[in-house]
Amino acid sequence: MVKGPGLYSDIGKKARDLLYRDYQADHKFTLTTYTASGVAITSSGTKKGDLLLADVNTQLKNKNITTDIKVDTSSNVFTTITVDEPAPGLKTIFSFKVPDQRSGKVELQYLHEYAGISTSIGLTATPVVNFAGVVGNDVFSVGTDLSFDTASGNLTKYNAGLSFSNADLISSLTLNDKGDNLTASYYHTVSPLTNTAVGAELSHSFSSNENKLTIGTQHSLDPLTNVKARVNNFGIASALIQHEWRPKSTFTISGEVDTRAIDKSAKIGLALALKP
Repeated sequence: MVKGPGLYSDIGKKARDLLYRDYQADHKFTLTTYTASGVAITSSGTKKGDLLLADVNTQLKNKNITTDIKVDTSSNVFTTITVDEPAPGLKTIFSFKVPDQRSGKVELQYLHEYAGISTSIGLTATPVVNFAGVVGNDVFSVGTDLSFDTASGNLTKYNAGLSFSNADLISSLTLNDKGDNLTASYYHTVSPLTNTAVGAELSHSFSSNENKLTIGTQHSLDPLTNVKARVNNFGIASALIQHEWRPKSTFTISGEVDTRAIDKSAKIGLALALKP
């Protein structure tokens, strides 16, 4: 793998994963099985209140080509074909959804020691073109993310960001939503041995003049059990515990409570992922 600044989506990713990944208020079950020929079949179901959502994903790998086909309960068929490194540092991704005829898209990702580029174009007569580029190295990087609609001739998205990291600290600053939202994030590794880390994210919306601050932490109780907790300035506190009860199979329970309205019921989420 090329060591460098990564892609634009990697800016602030460590802090986002610590603060938001694996938290949920729904009940989710995921089961992965493998056929004799090596095809991976993943079935998942999510209960959102009285609504049950389910999908089945089939993944086939042949040398450097990975094909994913997912069917959901709304009869949508999502297909993604990924060609990994047809040339050094390059990845090609072709995706489309049936029956949406305008969903076809081709994406190219290129990772270099001093740059990371991701560009995509829709497979329509008047496509949306997206370009995201980062320059720098594994210590400091700066980048932008742009989308141009050829039908209207307008920029539909323009974001910018920068990131700084060293051995145990990663900080980032991004300007998103066409310059309306400014977000600063911070991730600090306290103890690599126990996977202990703290993180924070502060965002400001210029249109609503609203600030949101979220701080969180994570810690491994043992090699198989992780705990996380977070709280924001609106008084929403969340926590989760995740246990790997067998290799690649995890059970996660998470809860969320509004500390400004303790009389309201806490939200409890459960997730079970089974892999052979």
